[in-house]
Amino acid sequence: MPAAVPDYLQNQDFRSASPAMRFGPYFAIWNQNWTKPKDTKADALKKIGVLNPDDKDRLSALVERQKTLANSYQPETLMTIEALAIAPFTTGLGNEHPLENGFAFLNPYGLPYLPASGVKGVLRQAARERASGDWGDSKGWSKEQRFTLEVGKQEIALSLSDVLFGKETGDGDQSHVRGVLNFWDVVPQIKGDALQVEIMTPHQKHYYQDSQSPHDSGQPTPICFLTVPPGSAFTFHVTCDLHRLKLLAPELLDRHQWKSLLQAAFEHAFNWLGFGAKTAVGYGAFVEDPEAQRRREKQESRLAVEAEEQARTERLAQLSPEDQQWEIAQEVIAVFRAEFVAAKSAGPFNPGQGTFSQARLEFIKQTREWQESRSRQAAADLLAESATKEWGRPGKKERWQEIQTAIAALSGNS
Repeated sequence: MPAAVPDYLQNQDFRSASPAMRFGPYFAIWNQNWTKPKDTKADALKKIGVLNPDDKDRLSALVERQKTLANSYQPETLMTIEALAIAPFTTGLGNEHPLENGFAFLNPYGLPYLPASGVKGVLRQAARERASGDWGDSKGWSKEQRFTLEVGKQEIALSLSDVLFGKETGDGDQSHVRGVLNFWDVVPQIKGDALQVEIMTPHQKHYYQDSQSPHDSGQPTPICFLTVPPGSAFTFHVTCDLHRLKLLAPELLDRHQWKSLLQAAFEHAFNWLGFGAKTAVGYGAFVEDPEAQRRREKQESRLAVEAEEQARTERLAQLSPEDQQWEIAQEVIAVFRAEFVAAKSAGPFNPGQGTFSQARLEFIKQTREWQESRSRQAAADLLAESATKEWGRPGKKERWQEIQTAIAALSGNS
C-alpha cells in the first residue's frame, strides 16, 4: 500500500523517519485509488508506532535537555514531579488524520509529548475541585478572593487559583491576569520500543451518524488509535515567577506554600483526573514515582531548614547585640531543657546510664562564654533545677562541685 507521497517515493523505506512523519505524510495505508482498507488500520498503526534507535535517543536527549535546563533554576523557583503512567496515555485525538483519530507529536522532533497547556488545564481543574470543598480536605485551596492587584484605577480581586494559574475573563472584561506559574511540555520516556495501539468500539453509529432511533443492537465500529504504553515515565517541570508572586500574594512565598498547593493539585490530578484524552474511561492515569517522591521530600525538607535559618538570621540582624545573645541562648537552653525533661520522665536518675550527664557537661561548657545577664541567669536556674539531691546529683563529688561552681559563676555569686 502506498503512502501519501509522490510515486517516485513509493519504494522508499520510511522506518528511519520519525513517528510523526510515518503517522502523517508517510502513512502507508492508502490503496492506489486512495481508499483505506478497513482490515489493515491496526497493522499500519503498529508499524508506525515502532520506535527506532534514533527515536529513543532523541527522547532521552530531550528529557536530559529539560533536566539540565531545570537544574539551572534556583530550587525555590522550580518544582519537579516525576510520575509513572499506570494506564495507556493518549493526547491529540482531535487532530486531523485519515483514521479520524490524531495524535500529538512535538515539532520538529516528531515524538510523542504532553503539551504544557494540557498540564495547566488539568491542574487548574484539580485546584477548582479542591477549593470547592466537595472532596474533603481542601489541601489549602480556597475560592476566596483574598488578594488584590491594582491596575491603574482598577482593583482586581484574585483567588489562589487566579494568582497561580491566571484569571481568565470574557469579552469586554479587562480584568484578566497572567498567573505566576509556567508549565513545561512533558516528554515521556517510553517503556519498551513502540507506541501501543488501542481500539474503541462505539455501538451507536446508527444514532449519531444515520439519525436512527438509539438501540443496543447497533453494529460496532472498531476505531484504532495510538497511545503511550503504561510504565512510561513522565517528568513534570513547573517554574514560578517569585517576583510576580511577591507582588500578588507574598504569603505564598512563606515556607514555599505555592509548592504545597501545587503538590496537592498534582496528587488530586493523579488520583482522580488523569492527563491527556479519554481520561473518563481510565486513560492517562499516573502515580508519582516513589523513589522520586522520597528525593523530592528530602529536598523540600532541606529547603525548609534553609528558609528557617535564613529567616532566623534576618530576625537576629534586626536586634541589638544583647538581644541577639539572648535569642541564641534561649535556643541552647531549650535544647538542654528538652534533654532534662526527657531524662527525668524516664525514671530515677542513674549517673552511669544514659546521655544526660554528658549533655549537662556540654551545656556548662557552652554557657561559660555567655556575657548577657539574662542568658547567664536562665542557664544557672536550669542547671540548679537539673541537679538536686532528689534527682540529677552526679555520683562523683568533683562533678557535683563543678556544677555548683558553674551555677555560682553564672549567677554572679563567685
